[in-house]
Amino acid sequence: MMVSIVVLYFYSMARILITGGSGLVGKRLRQMLIDKNHDVIVLSRSPKKKHEFKWDISSNYIDEQALKNTDYIIHLAGAGIAEKRWTTKRKHEIIDSRVESTNLLFEKINTLRIHLKGFISASGIGYYGTTTSHLVFKETDKVGVDFLAYVCQKWEQAANQFLKKNIPVTILRTGLVLSAKGGALAKMKTPIISPLGSGKQYMPWIHIDDLCNLYITSIEEGLTGVFNAVAPEHHTSKSFSKALAKSLKRPYLGIGIPGFLMRFLFGKMAVILLKGSRISVKKIENKTNFTFEFSTLSKALHNLE
Repeated sequence: MMVSIVVLYFYSMARILITGGSGLVGKRLRQMLIDKNHDVIVLSRSPKKKHEFKWDISSNYIDEQALKNTDYIIHLAGAGIAEKRWTTKRKHEIIDSRVESTNLLFEKINTLRIHLKGFISASGIGYYGTTTSHLVFKETDKVGVDFLAYVCQKWEQAANQFLKKNIPVTILRTGLVLSAKGGALAKMKTPIISPLGSGKQYMPWIHIDDLCNLYITSIEEGLTGVFNAVAPEHHTSKSFSKALAKSLKRPYLGIGIPGFLMRFLFGKMAVILLKGSRISVKKIENKTNFTFEFSTLSKALHNLE
């Protein structure tokens, strides 16, 4: 009992810096960490609240007060993958916002000689390539060959720099995040629910609270290495759409929105909507004590109604 109390006290004193703290995941994670008595600070381009500090990647600037006495960094910052068409300029923004921001954090940690207990970085299941395959991708599978795979590879390489300083690194390859407060799910709640394209592509997903709890578990249980951050239940675009229509009590139209129309509307970015494979979470289930609160889509959607 005494050991448990000591461990709880130790973690209650952790000082955690979050980048991307104003985003969908960052806001929820920040609150969940505070609820567990962690000391949370956020890097922001326009700090307005208490415990927010300024950083500017373009000018290589971070307010040093944000880094002092920091135990962990959770790095979520990055330009939205699906926010704009993938022009050449946008592709550079997507890459640089992830890689250069990580490089800046590494540089400042070095300069200030901050002894981090861990660096925890987001990544994406796009690491395996945006493809529809019979394979169930696991963490040891090789990187894909398309744009998103390149983004994730460079992102993870930047994060792994921290290993050079003997700082443990954790990487969470995340799928579609389901939240009641925006994100992809809000855009799916159309008057009539339909699959996209063939409807046969898989849609690896995760409830936002499960994802945030994975980040928290990474700190409190010392998880290191790469983990796929998706729910264990697999769904195609067709089965996902059916479940969503049922949850919302809205009409379901089994005819998928044609792929050519998606490509016309979204350009090259449409590939993330029209392709997708299953992702394994056996590593989380077999090698950690983590339990998914929302392991099924029906339970997740019911919670987010």
